[in-house]
Amino acid sequence: MVLDPHRWLELRRFRGLLESGAMSLSEIARETGLDRKTVRKYLSAPGPASPPRRSPTGRSRARVIDEFAPLVDSMLRAEILMKAAVIHERLTAEYGFTGNYQRVKLYVQDARPRIAEELGITPQELAGMHRRFEVVPGAQAQADWGDEGRILAHMGIEKVYSFHMTLSYSRDPFCCFTTSQDLQTFFDCHRRAFAHFGGVPMAIVYDRTKTVVRRHVAPGEAVPLHPEAVGFAGHYDFDIDVLAAYRPTGKGRVERQVLIVRDHVLSGRAFSSIEEMDAAFTTWVPQRRAQAHRTHQQIIGERAARDHAALKPLPPTPYLVAERHLRPVGKDCLVAFGGNLYSVPARKIRPRQLVEIRATKSQVMLHSTAPDSRGETLLAMHPRAVGRGVRVVDETHWDGLPTGKSRRTTTGDVPAEARHKQPSDRQTGPLETLLSRSAVTRIEVGRRPLSVYDELTGTRPFTTHPSTRETS
Repeated sequence: MVLDPHRWLELRRFRGLLESGAMSLSEIARETGLDRKTVRKYLSAPGPASPPRRSPTGRSRARVIDEFAPLVDSMLRAEILMKAAVIHERLTAEYGFTGNYQRVKLYVQDARPRIAEELGITPQELAGMHRRFEVVPGAQAQADWGDEGRILAHMGIEKVYSFHMTLSYSRDPFCCFTTSQDLQTFFDCHRRAFAHFGGVPMAIVYDRTKTVVRRHVAPGEAVPLHPEAVGFAGHYDFDIDVLAAYRPTGKGRVERQVLIVRDHVLSGRAFSSIEEMDAAFTTWVPQRRAQAHRTHQQIIGERAARDHAALKPLPPTPYLVAERHLRPVGKDCLVAFGGNLYSVPARKIRPRQLVEIRATKSQVMLHSTAPDSRGETLLAMHPRAVGRGVRVVDETHWDGLPTGKSRRTTTGDVPAEARHKQPSDRQTGPLETLLSRSAVTRIEVGRRPLSVYDELTGTRPFTTHPSTRETS
């Protein structure tokens, strides 16, 4: 007996139950209305994933998927976890495949274990349970990072990250790729996402990343937010929604989007730059928006239009995100930051004074912690140094400090008369003799015999030798 495709697809659903022992052959036969021997033939015995198709003459007919089987195998070898939907999508768009998705899915179900065994890989999937929620258009977006690893290691880039933001109502995606997860990069990706969507949502959901949360606290306590995150959210007028610890399902829309982009944009492909990766996502977005989402069962692009219309408008000027640190000023008027040194004006600071550093990707601004008489705090502004061990100095900051150009040296061969000779028109005062040793040497001292002092005091002269004593 040869099953028609529809009966085979119905029977195929019971194969996992049979292999796990949840149902017996007899139970499956009763459930499907097939003979027990037929069920054993197609489910128990090793063989092809689908029933053989025969022509009216009795010969087996070739399936459309068979022509593309080597191509599908190569895709699975490049990415063993590539989904059948992605494979069908690429076969249709890039290779002219005319078969339906179900045929690709059935082939992949049997090919994946075989390819995994060849590669020595055992794919594992985890599943969890969570409460689902829905929002109105423009109410919420979710943001998250993805780690794409060493995808550009051949180009000398050690690490690549993907930033994702998904509008919760429509599931409209945004993604860009970076080599850093620092504060400036994080919020620069936000600005790119807002430009992509054409506005700002009312709230954005985050996990407890250090660019949003200043420090971790115990469950139930208020989460202290990063000052720059607060300033950025206030400038663009959205609320920060921080998830509870260990609750990734709270932003399942963007968590899922990370995997979708990885499967549909990156899987099985090679790139030579970040720009190429960004371009690949931009090319894929219209295709994603043309699909019906499996949850809300509507076209993503149609719901995205309602989502975009409800977003808040962008402010006229962007928000300048900066790292903020307190650093002491050295005696050389230099402040250390990021392994480099930056100068501040000597006339405006004192040694060991604390100054505030506000650093962007391109600039380092040094501010006093207290405003001056004009209400200003900016002390200096420098371009940010590249690398480490660099001194960025504005020479005018050292105005008023000794330059060392007035120092003189001698070889010691100057005559003593020349050193102690005093100009005839110069008078040495008593104050100068107290402050300057060289001035003392220019004072003329009178010389008198000791007998003069004896006569003045009325004492006899003192001597230690008898021959020198005066006779009485």
